[in-house]
Amino acid sequence: MVMDYLLRKILGFFLGYRVLSIGTRYMPTNSTEREYVEMLNYTRTMLIEIERAHINTSNIFDNLTRELGTENIPGNRKFIEIKPADEEVDEYALLSNIIMGSDRYLYIEIFNGGRIVDEFVDIIENENGKIIEKSSSEVLARFLSKNDAIRVAIKIIGAGSRRGINVRAAAGMTGAAAIERAINLNREIGEVPGVGFTKLGGEFAIIFTGEFETPTGAPSYRDNYLFTDMIDSTAFIERYGRDSLVEIMNDIKAYMENDCKGKIEGYREGGDDLIANFPTKDMALRAGIDSAWHAMDNGANIRVGIGRTRREAGERAQLADKIMLWNPTSIMVFDVADGLYGYFIPSPFTRSVIDFFMNRKSVAFLVFIFVFVATFLGWNMGHWEFGIVAILLAVIYGATA
Repeated sequence: MVMDYLLRKILGFFLGYRVLSIGTRYMPTNSTEREYVEMLNYTRTMLIEIERAHINTSNIFDNLTRELGTENIPGNRKFIEIKPADEEVDEYALLSNIIMGSDRYLYIEIFNGGRIVDEFVDIIENENGKIIEKSSSEVLARFLSKNDAIRVAIKIIGAGSRRGINVRAAAGMTGAAAIERAINLNREIGEVPGVGFTKLGGEFAIIFTGEFETPTGAPSYRDNYLFTDMIDSTAFIERYGRDSLVEIMNDIKAYMENDCKGKIEGYREGGDDLIANFPTKDMALRAGIDSAWHAMDNGANIRVGIGRTRREAGERAQLADKIMLWNPTSIMVFDVADGLYGYFIPSPFTRSVIDFFMNRKSVAFLVFIFVFVATFLGWNMGHWEFGIVAILLAVIYGATA
């Protein structure tokens, strides 16, 4: 832990941006998760903070209102915080969302014995939800995203309110999580109609204190554009040939289309860039990080930006030009809340240095003492360059040992 902290601080100093993690502490439970965890740790992929997100309850509710659409949230709603959100972006939660996807379960519980389940089922199915289980007082359904689940829950609560029936709803990553969230919400506020959900590690709810008309607004659709291009493609072609570039870009294009349901826009075979639109943000993130790893395996570096518009995605990709250690390397830039973050994939040289310090801690400690002593003595003797020489020797040793 100490070495990880020191490395993050040192690398953050040279990058000019805060390093939140090197690799991941995510514990995989299946083959897909294991594959991602192994790649993150093998490549020492770093999560970096480019612009810090301002995570607070007010911003979370403002973002939710914007994402759902104001026409889909009645005026008599009340936002409540049950558990505050994490103050910082959690790499564990971020990776979990990328791997497991954005689909969410919605649990509906009907209070005071109302006979309205069939009407709720119709609402869910009309909104492209999938019924998992139902009984006379409960419904468990699955939606493509958390926002869809919350939006439909509000419709269902409104339909119940017109009949004098109180409804509890909760969204979760699994059916069990959604049910547990509903139980916790009942404990907090009783049988007041409302929907519970999580955002950025916090627990929140939208509750309603009176009857309201069922919202008739359409789903608020969000584009998830991904812009990517190869860094210094001219040098890559000179070294590996144009056929290699074409093969890499075609592989990336096929993966985005077939595995991530991306819609490619304006790609010309032989080109070194492309833009794609994805149904959900997690698919765009997965496509971006997988493409960066694939390019790395074939000797190339790419820059990836993800945004709501084509221009926003392109501007974020261009940030890669300013984020580097010794030379340009693959990076994916994206937003979390109102902040900007990136997955930075170190070069093989940098990975060797990181591996040395992470895996050979006792030797690394001696190297640290050597650098410290050399710097201290040099400073006191008027030869500050001793410290620079010591650092260079340590880096060379770490890369070749």
